[in-house]
Amino acid sequence: MKRMIPLFLLLLPSYAAFAQSEEKDNALDEVVINGAKVVNRIDGKTIYPTDAQKNGSNNGYSILQKLALPNLRIDNVAHTVTAIDNRGGVQLRINNIVVGMQEMLALEPKQISRIDYIDNPGLRYGEGTAYVINIITRRADMGYTLGTDLTPTLTSWQGNGLAYGKWNTRRSEFSLSYGFWGHRLKGAETTEEATYTLSDGSSYAISRNDVETLQESLGHNMKITYNLADSTAFVFQATLSDNIGDTPGNYSIKDIADGGNRYTAMSRQSSKYNSPVLDLYLFRQITPRQSVTANAVGTYISTRNGNYDNEGTPYQYDVDGQTASAMSEVIYENRLKPFVLSAGMNYSYKYTRNDYAGDAAALTEMSQNKVYAFGELKGWHKSLRYSLGSGMSYLHYNQQTHRYDFLTFRPKATVSYDFCHGFQARYSFRMQDRASRIAMVSDATIRNNSMEYTVGNPDLKPTRDIENSLRLSYNKPRWQSFVESFFRRCHKPNMAHYERTPEDKFIYTQINQKEIDVWMNSAYASYWVLPEKLHVYAYGGMMRCFNFGYDYTHCYTSWFCSGGITAYLGRFTLQAYADNGNRFLEGESRGCTGNSISLQAAYQHKDWHFSLAWSNPFTNRYKASEGELLNVNIHKLTTIYNRDSGNRLSLNVSWRMNRGKRHKTAEKTINLSDKDSGIM
Repeated sequence: MKRMIPLFLLLLPSYAAFAQSEEKDNALDEVVINGAKVVNRIDGKTIYPTDAQKNGSNNGYSILQKLALPNLRIDNVAHTVTAIDNRGGVQLRINNIVVGMQEMLALEPKQISRIDYIDNPGLRYGEGTAYVINIITRRADMGYTLGTDLTPTLTSWQGNGLAYGKWNTRRSEFSLSYGFWGHRLKGAETTEEATYTLSDGSSYAISRNDVETLQESLGHNMKITYNLADSTAFVFQATLSDNIGDTPGNYSIKDIADGGNRYTAMSRQSSKYNSPVLDLYLFRQITPRQSVTANAVGTYISTRNGNYDNEGTPYQYDVDGQTASAMSEVIYENRLKPFVLSAGMNYSYKYTRNDYAGDAAALTEMSQNKVYAFGELKGWHKSLRYSLGSGMSYLHYNQQTHRYDFLTFRPKATVSYDFCHGFQARYSFRMQDRASRIAMVSDATIRNNSMEYTVGNPDLKPTRDIENSLRLSYNKPRWQSFVESFFRRCHKPNMAHYERTPEDKFIYTQINQKEIDVWMNSAYASYWVLPEKLHVYAYGGMMRCFNFGYDYTHCYTSWFCSGGITAYLGRFTLQAYADNGNRFLEGESRGCTGNSISLQAAYQHKDWHFSLAWSNPFTNRYKASEGELLNVNIHKLTTIYNRDSGNRLSLNVSWRMNRGKRHKTAEKTINLSDKDSGIM
């Protein structure tokens, strides 16, 4: 890390020239449909929020919820954004900087100029990312901003809050934020019916039902950022943050019916973690069309976990975990006409040491080196848009006597054609590798209950995914719609594998098996019934899952749908949203998440914003999820109910004040992070 700082200081960029060039080229990459609020892009679409949408919102989650983005569930109460189609993760950015809850709550919606919704991410966004939301704000900020955002839940003990401030003097800007979140909940309830086929061919049934639970945690985040920006010289940004969390004593008391026996069992979990992060970023404009960006991030994660369970016999273990990682990336871009050339290289190193003590005694030490390089060409010719590129990654993994080297190519191609009258066709192809979670490649063994164990597999290899999608879209000023067909093939995926020992213990691990395929068809429509006053949308489709293991084949078809309506009535905003959750089958596990219904009312008064949200109304025992295990030797149906999520009433109060002179903000185009502690 220290040796990289002099390299950064050699890069002196011109931020304004780059930003102006970027905006001009982006305009050429897009096709405006008759002055519509939505503009097609080769990797998604650009949305220009209306004044009603911005004035009726008080943070980043609030305005995203009003945009009715397909495939996504946006919860302004829980401050989360998740994909309901199970295709991958969602990455949130503000001015190209990957952000979290604190930055989204501090966002001023009135300063938003556009939002890039990317549902076909390029090579630079990393593996496992299916959607990217990049919120672009006006580059002029007020000299200082003070604000706070509080969201208490009125029907249960949970909530979060944030206080933040920004100050600028000439070319420098300092920002400081403090956020907290916590809950103490007793409404969770898990019911489980399991049937085990023993070695002698007989069946053994166990039911596990919660009679009392407690879930509590408290977390803090502190972040300080220094930004030095000169519109004709350079942009430098340094950020130091720390995340602290404490889960003092979650527990559940279960009623166990084990064969002919019936008794009460208890499980307890506690954890503490601390994760400081240092992020250094610099950008240089070499010529009006050429630029170089560089980023370096250092992360340390310290974790202490305690676990106890006395189902059958007492079982207790503790984990003392330490993880250190260093990541760096450099990207070169040349904005030629009529195409843009970009190339980059990323290097990361991660060391993990997890010491399991007690009944799960084990010492897991592992190191991982990864080098990734890519090149991509984006261009256009009249109504034809194209993006061609390839990445290559090399991964070296070492854990005691286990090690491997893995080399893979990641080609990607997208072609779109804009017909007349707002009609567009787009085809995309991508191949990428996916590495297993570090926890699953450890050599530790953990007992889950009296019959089941989880065992890591140090010999797991990364899997390779091949994706194809075809989309036909039609956009008008008040109407946006598309139909899409998506197919993914996972070759040699990390799939669940269960083994039964002669002592009738059931081992869960992961091994590279044959194949997983997913085929999904979907349709989306959005319409302004009354411009700037009333907006409605609907989204739905079908997903077919194919799972081919060495000793099983499981297939499953599911249907999904969501819809919403928003009314803008001056200072008041009324909103309703509903979806039927996510249903899927992966390996031998069929699962579904609960449906979601939300009714919200918001009121804006000067610098204050108030909103009230009613989640899952008239549902006292909310079904949060259900999972079914389809293994030949284990059949298990697990259902989780949560009274705290049913009939949930939450209040949001925010206040923001802007004063002073203006300051140029940074647009950070490389973003590195590490949050994986490697603990099972």
